[in-house]
Amino acid sequence: MMHTAPANRCLVVLLLLTSLVDDLSGSVGAAQRGSRDILSPAEWEQLDQSIDRGLSFLATQQLDDGSFTTLPAGQPAVTSLCVMAFLSRGHVPGEGPHGETINRAIDFVLATQQKNGMLYALPIAPDFEQFNGSHTAIYNHAIAGMMLSEVYGMTDAALQARLGEAIIKALEFTRVQQVAPKSKDIDKGGWRYVVPYAYNDSDLSVTSWQLMFLRSAKNAEFDVPQQFIDEAMEYVRRCFDSPRGAFNYAEAERRPSGGIVGGGILSLALGGEHHSKIARAAGDWILANRQRSYNGPGVHALDRYHYSTYYCSQAMFQLGGRYWATYYPEMMATLIGNQRADGSWDPEAVKDRSYGSTYTTALAILALTPPYQILPIYQA
Repeated sequence: MMHTAPANRCLVVLLLLTSLVDDLSGSVGAAQRGSRDILSPAEWEQLDQSIDRGLSFLATQQLDDGSFTTLPAGQPAVTSLCVMAFLSRGHVPGEGPHGETINRAIDFVLATQQKNGMLYALPIAPDFEQFNGSHTAIYNHAIAGMMLSEVYGMTDAALQARLGEAIIKALEFTRVQQVAPKSKDIDKGGWRYVVPYAYNDSDLSVTSWQLMFLRSAKNAEFDVPQQFIDEAMEYVRRCFDSPRGAFNYAEAERRPSGGIVGGGILSLALGGEHHSKIARAAGDWILANRQRSYNGPGVHALDRYHYSTYYCSQAMFQLGGRYWATYYPEMMATLIGNQRADGSWDPEAVKDRSYGSTYTTALAILALTPPYQILPIYQA
């Protein structure tokens, strides 16, 4: 074995540590370098501290069954978003200060899977009603499926086997919902609620989450035929409103909002259309219509602040350049400036207040962490 002089050994260790810090902080690769360039060292330190405080708050909100506090109708989605928040800062299952927290949350999510493959904790009533399973189950399913796919490669063999079985069943349920009969051709390829509601058989809000699940599962090397994604992408493109330069919620509900337009851009990126003409037009719409005051009203009356900010941050990162440089620093300052003393963020002021601060804190962290480029699903 070659002997290394003490001074040289220290230099080697210093170089290795410098390289490791650079990798973890996101300074490798063009997109990552761009992320770092828009923040000063002091802002990076502020960002790190804010996210760590938020994660410490989330850790206090875990219940004995592994779930995180929220309405029953929000499970397992809110628990899955909390897990994603930990993952986005580099925490992994079974290791470090939050490893057991993540493991327990994964066990809870797996336990919610029903016989048909749907990831949802409650039975589904036959009639549609907001904030019960007929409304929320499909969101819960996609968000939980995405989380399980993201964490799949980070676990030991025994847990990975359980995850693999659950993800395959969840993908089958997602496909069944995608090909369910649609009364209008314009709705083909998309997703809607488990129980039919109103005039639409698909909407972009539900479809964006399902696409994230499919993309995440595909990244984890599950069998996701390109046809599934192509059909969904055709629906996403049909939701684009050229005169407005924005995405609509659905054909029968032509109401762009930050959450919907951000979801449309992110969907395009996940389908391989990162910088298309319509993606850039939608990015311009966000810059012109973004919610600049904390938890205040958006351009649409039903635009939730934290939900919209999560989607817009991910979308602007995918677009990069002036979109990211214009959007992120101001958004970051607003979020950090309104973080509570306990590390949490306020519940949504519009509509979803009853889901509580655990939900909005997870969304806020996920809006803040794109520069780290740790979660595969959101890497540019």
